[in-house]
Amino acid sequence: MAVIADTKITDPTLIAENLNRLVKLALDTGEAASVEEALQLFVGYKLAVAVGRDVGRSATHQAALLTIVNTGRRCLLGGVEVSGIAGLPLLVALPPYKTLEEAVVGLGGRVVGSPAADIPLILMGDQQTDFENSFAIRTTFDGWTGGIVPVRCGASRLAENNEFIPSGVLAGALAVAEAFQHLRNSHPVTGRRPMGLSLWKPEVDWRDPTAIGPRIRHLPSSVWIVGLGNLGQAFLWIIGMLPYADPSKLSLVLQDFDMLAESNDSTSVLTHPGLVGMRKTRAMAHWAENRGFETTIIERRFSSDFRVGIDEPGVALCGVDNALARCALEDVGFKRVIEAGLGAGIKDFLGFRTHVFPGSRRARDIWRAAEAERENLLVLPAYESLAAAGADRCGLTQLAGRTVGAPFVGAVAAAVVIGELIRLVNGAHTYELLDGHLKNLQHRAVVPAQTLPPFNPGATDPLEIMTSQT
Repeated sequence: MAVIADTKITDPTLIAENLNRLVKLALDTGEAASVEEALQLFVGYKLAVAVGRDVGRSATHQAALLTIVNTGRRCLLGGVEVSGIAGLPLLVALPPYKTLEEAVVGLGGRVVGSPAADIPLILMGDQQTDFENSFAIRTTFDGWTGGIVPVRCGASRLAENNEFIPSGVLAGALAVAEAFQHLRNSHPVTGRRPMGLSLWKPEVDWRDPTAIGPRIRHLPSSVWIVGLGNLGQAFLWIIGMLPYADPSKLSLVLQDFDMLAESNDSTSVLTHPGLVGMRKTRAMAHWAENRGFETTIIERRFSSDFRVGIDEPGVALCGVDNALARCALEDVGFKRVIEAGLGAGIKDFLGFRTHVFPGSRRARDIWRAAEAERENLLVLPAYESLAAAGADRCGLTQLAGRTVGAPFVGAVAAAVVIGELIRLVNGAHTYELLDGHLKNLQHRAVVPAQTLPPFNPGATDPLEIMTSQT
């Protein structure tokens, strides 16, 4: 963002490659008359996290905290400050970091003695509630369930006994989503409502006892990831924190054709400015190999003109937003495809949807006629000011076509996808569709899958961190 923050840029092509995808929200709503004004607005967005000492004993709590820091610093440009973590060990694998404090700082957070009183606050673990912040919520989890509860409305925490990394990521991402909506004044009840989801039974209320799910006995040993942007990197973020007894037992195929641009830092949780200009495949393979995983890279667009080999992963996770690529998902020989997509535009960017194939509808039928909707943004003040400064219409149209994107939405969708993958590996039930929106997650559509052909995706052993602590 430095190239835009420090200089008045009028080239829309350069802006499209560098502009934070959530800062673009202020351009597309018309509230900011220039890129500089939009940036200044988002620099005013800050977040505090106060951590209890029991977070040093819970990998799921730590997954939530690290997700808050990792996604929060990308969309709240005033920063994320964290208190209470001094001396706590790091319980999730996140090379090169050795302590929780190192990981928080390395991911872009600031360590402070106590939270500021004038910014949104997230509490974690047994941290007490004697703070004066007007917005205060708490992350919570138990087993496959993750969520948030308001601090001052009498809502109780979940038991927080049964460890499950994806539910921690879910809880952390939901907390950032709620704080972001509060800062944007986009929903009147933010901070005053409980919200969560069960990754075991997403159709039930997240506080239902059946939502917790069982102990996990197996983790995936072979996965193909299509697309390494917002969603693909969120898949890897969660997979990387899973407690593999032997990380070398996981084989990953990483497929993408694109290079990392500065704007990717705003949406993609494994990207940082030092990676700009690298191939996504190579940057992500390096990250995965540092974790101990085996990787193969494919640097080409996904299409139907190849076949998956018998010795390659039979399950694919797809995170691309290209309709032609999605149409081909069932054509290349995968036994199972778990696909996710994110909403776009100022009204739908908080939405997400996941599919599992094969299903009652073919991928080709869903996306055959899909075309990206384009709003008429060029009449808004920021675009008109760029035009007045000499920007050409072609470049302005390209900028307008760049979607608004939020890393915390990608993290929520990824938690659903990885939950689906882990259920598959453990021989459990499947959901054909989950459609949700972070403005109100209670209003979601969940469609259980029909009986699917038997399929063994490959499994390996977890460490005991996936079991109950009680």
